[in-house]
Amino acid sequence: MPSTYSTIRRNIRLDATHSVYFTKDSFSASNDTLADILQPHRKGERTKTLVYLDEGILDGNPNLRDQIESYFRSRDDRLNLVCPPVFIRGGEAAKNDLSLVEKIWSELNEHSMCRHSYVIVIGGGAALDLVGFAASTAHRGIRLIRFPTTSLSQGDGGVGVKNGINFFGKKNWVGTFAVPDAVVNDFRFLRSLPASQKRAGYVEAIKVALIRDRSFFEQIEERADELAGFDENAIEHVIRKSAALHLDHIATSGDPFEKGSARPLDFGHWVAHKLEQISDFRIGHGDAVAIGLAVDLTYSAKIGLIKRSSTERCLRLLEKLGFRLFDELLVSLSENQTEVILDGLEEFREHLGGELTITLLQGIGEGVEVHAMDKEKILESVDDLRERQIALGKI
Repeated sequence: MPSTYSTIRRNIRLDATHSVYFTKDSFSASNDTLADILQPHRKGERTKTLVYLDEGILDGNPNLRDQIESYFRSRDDRLNLVCPPVFIRGGEAAKNDLSLVEKIWSELNEHSMCRHSYVIVIGGGAALDLVGFAASTAHRGIRLIRFPTTSLSQGDGGVGVKNGINFFGKKNWVGTFAVPDAVVNDFRFLRSLPASQKRAGYVEAIKVALIRDRSFFEQIEERADELAGFDENAIEHVIRKSAALHLDHIATSGDPFEKGSARPLDFGHWVAHKLEQISDFRIGHGDAVAIGLAVDLTYSAKIGLIKRSSTERCLRLLEKLGFRLFDELLVSLSENQTEVILDGLEEFREHLGGELTITLLQGIGEGVEVHAMDKEKILESVDDLRERQIALGKI
C-alpha cells in the first residue's frame, strides 16, 4: 500500500558561541570589557542598551546606578543607554509574578528595542531568569548580557542557557532555552554578599565536581578552610572552575537544550526543588541543593553504588563549608498523609517527560544515571540524615 505522506528533511546547523568573561569593577572608566562586547550592528551606529538592576544588590553597591550611567556617558559615541538603569525585584518570589514579565515587555516596546539591541541584567539568579525570559521572548529574542552577582549564579545558573518563571506553583514551569550573548562574572560583586550567599555557590561547585571531576573535588577539600573563611582567591578559583565545568557540559553533552531525559547537572535537585517550594522559598537554592546532595549521596551508599566512606567524605566537606544537611520539611506529610518529599520525585519525572532519570554517584567524579529509586530507601536516607543532625546537636 502506498504511503499517505511524504517527508522533507534537512539538517540545520546551529552555531552559537557561549562566552563567559571574568573581571573586576566592570563599570570603572578603565574597564572596556562591556564596551568590547557591545558591538554595533553596523559600523558607525551606537549600540542601544537597556539595563536592569536587581534592587537586592543595591545595599552593597549603592552607587552602581550612577557608575553605570557614567560608564555609558564616557562612551557616548559608541553606546546608547536608552534610559537610566531600571530597578527590578529579585529573589525567587519575583518569578511568581507574571506582571513583572509584562512590565519588562512594555519597557522593551516603549524603547523600540530590537534584535540588534542589548538587554543587560545585573543581579542574582532569579533576576537573570526573569529578565532573560522576557528578553528571549520579545521579538523572539533580544540580545542578552548577564551579570551574575552571586557566587551561585556566577558558577552555575548564570552561565547556563535557561530562563524561566514559576507557574502553577512549579519552579521554572514557563521558560526558554537561549544562549546569552555574553556572561560577565565581576568578582567585585561578591564582596558585599552576606555569608550565606557567598557560601551558596560552593554547593554547585561540589555538585559538578562530584559528577565530572574528582581532582576539582579534591581541590575544594584542600581549600575548605579558606573557603569557610571566605578567602577571595579561593572563592574566585572555585567559581572559575565551576563555571568552566558547567559551560563544558552545555557545549559538549550533545543535549544543551535538554531534549532528552538525562540531566546530570541536576544531581541533588529533585529534592532541592521540592524543598524550596514547600518552604515558600525560606530555604534558598544553595542550602536546598546541599540537602538534596546529602539525600542522594546517602541513598547512593545505601543501595551499594558508592562506598560509605566516600559518602561520609562528601558530607563532611559540606558540613565544613557551613551547610546543614537536614530540614524537618524532609519528613513532612501531604494532605493525603504521604511524604511530601516523594511528591518531588514524581514532579521531577513529569518535568522530564515521563521517564525518570536521576543522576547518582558510583564514585567521586563519576555520575551514573538510574531510572528508578526505592522510595523506602529514600526515606531511610532521610532518617539517617536526621539522626546525623541529632548526633551533631543541630536538632
